[in-house]
Amino acid sequence: MALTPEQIAAVTASTDRPRIVDAGPADAAVIADIYNESIAAGDSTMDEEPMSTERQRALIAALAPPMGFVLLVAGEHALGWGVLKPISDRHGYRFAAEVSVFLRRSLRRRGYGGRLVEDLVARAADGGLHHLVAKIQADNAPSIALFEKLGFGLVGVQREVGFKAGRWVDVAILQRVLRD
Repeated sequence: MALTPEQIAAVTASTDRPRIVDAGPADAAVIADIYNESIAAGDSTMDEEPMSTERQRALIAALAPPMGFVLLVAGEHALGWGVLKPISDRHGYRFAAEVSVFLRRSLRRRGYGGRLVEDLVARAADGGLHHLVAKIQADNAPSIALFEKLGFGLVGVQREVGFKAGRWVDVAILQRVLRD
């Protein structure tokens, strides 16, 4: 459920810095809700069907540290979430992860996405990961710019790799190699 204008005003006017907490299965509904906003907008995920709480709960439970979901919260409101997830189940990729971040649509471009990415990068480094990748729809310039600002470099663009809403979609691949 989206935040009301009054809740948005309270969050943005608050002097309390939003905090990032580990998410667990009990947070599945709010994570799915935020994700479903992006699915409906069609500009930041290849999913086209809404995410159910049950499916989201299973995704959260399947990740073992250092992989996992985090929530950005202010007071009692979840502003967004992020995840580190394996890029492959093959053993040779065990030090690589994909980073994804989603915010409530009404709270984008206020610095919250950067906070989530920075936290996930720190968790990845602390967890012994070495390589991070972000896959972003190529026409989503603000998201690409955010990741580039935070040290990710553009590797390339996969042309017409996705198909949704009756059109082919290009995906930009960005990476960040973590140093020891």
